Formats: sequence, structure tokens, C-alpha cells
Amino acid sequence: MAKTFTDGSTIALHRHDRDQLLYAISGVMRLQTKLEASVVPPDRAVYIPAGTLHSVSIHGTVDMRTLYIAKGQFRDIAIGVRIMAVSNLLRELILALSEEPITYESDSRGDRIAKLIELELERAKELSLSIPLARDPRLQRICAAILANPADDRTLGDWSELAGASPRTIARLFQRDLGMNFNKWRQRIRFHNALDDLSRGKSIAKVAQLNGYRSSSAFSAAFVREMGIAPSRVSEHD
Repeated sequence: MAKTFTDGSTIALHRHDRDQLLYAISGVMRLQTKLEASVVPPDRAVYIPAGTLHSVSIHGTVDMRTLYIAKGQFRDIAIGVRIMAVSNLLRELILALSEEPITYESDSRGDRIAKLIELELERAKELSLSIPLARDPRLQRICAAILANPADDRTLGDWSELAGASPRTIARLFQRDLGMNFNKWRQRIRFHNALDDLSRGKSIAKVAQLNGYRSSSAFSAAFVREMGIAPSRVSEHD
């Protein structure tokens, strides 16, 4: 299915009986479940297992393609929400399938395209573009403040005072609840925030400054390592 969404649109909490693959030709999608938030930049896709309660927010103009897949078709993939790289071949196959009837006959062009998509999905690289959400109230206070201002450079020791716990306790909570250390989690927040800003046309230099980086080159290098895409490519899609 093909649909276009304008900047600021939202798709309220819902779930599907089938697995779902969301792909955006342009713009940025944010997906949120009970346990995590994920960002989906251009030329990336998100795989959502059947029954997963989720919402989607739109940043920039999003030209979306949605594939619905029989539950259990990809047991190795459908173990949780996954952000996936989209190869040039997979991209063209998704676009080609969106031109076929929603219900297609066995051995038809649509059926053959779908089978090729299956092969490409099985080999697609998974990307670390999800942010786990805090459960502990002390950690939630820190995370909420960083989400509100990703450029805040306070140390873990500074944040521990806000939370009313020792730095060692907060560090342990990050690993236990979020599966990563404080610096890694804050960096991922900054890059999610940066994707939003880039999709709205802000310059790389300005985005780097807003997210706590002193130079565009340092920001760009770190962005590519973490997100698997150059910041310039996000701007190009708008």
C-alpha cells in the first residue's frame, strides 16, 4: 500500500494481525512501542511483528510504502521491532510491488516480486536505531530531561543528583534498564533529534551545534558510525 503523510502527522496507537514492513522513500518516521522508540530515516525500513502495539509520528513529508506479511513468515526477523537497511534492489522491489493489485494471483508478477522481497529481507542488515525507554522512576527523570535538551552536557555525576541516587547506581540502572551506558544512550538521543532537524532542512553545522558537537566534521563522522547514513543524505531527501 502507498500513502503520503505531511509533516507533523501521527498514526495513533494500533496493532495488526499480520507482520508489517514500513518503508519511507522520503522523510523520517518515529515509531514508539511500550518498550522502545525507533527512528526510521530515508531508505531504511522498520519491521513490526504482528500484534505489536505501536504509534507512528511523521517528520517531513513521508512517502510511505507498507507491506503486510503473513504472521510467522519470517520467524528469525519477527522477534521484535527491527530497523533494516534497504538495498537498491529491495527499494525497487517494494516500489514495484506497490504498483501491483493488493490481492495478486499465485505465480503472477506480484507474487514473483513478493518472493524476491522475501529473499532480500532475509539478508537485510539490521541497524541500531532504537532507543530503549526507562522503567525506573529515577532514570525516567534523567531521560526526560535529556530528551527535552539533547545538547545538555552535564555529566553522569550531575544527573545522579537530579535523580537522588549515586553515580554508581545510575550507571547500573542504565545498563540494567536500557542495555547501554549513559554516554551511548545520550548519543543515540542526539542522533534521533538530529534526524528530525535534518529532515526539516536545518544545516549540518546548526544541527551539530544543537546536539552538543563543536564541529560539523566530528558530528558527521559520529553520525555515520551510529546511524549508517551520512547526515547530508537525510537532507537530500527533502
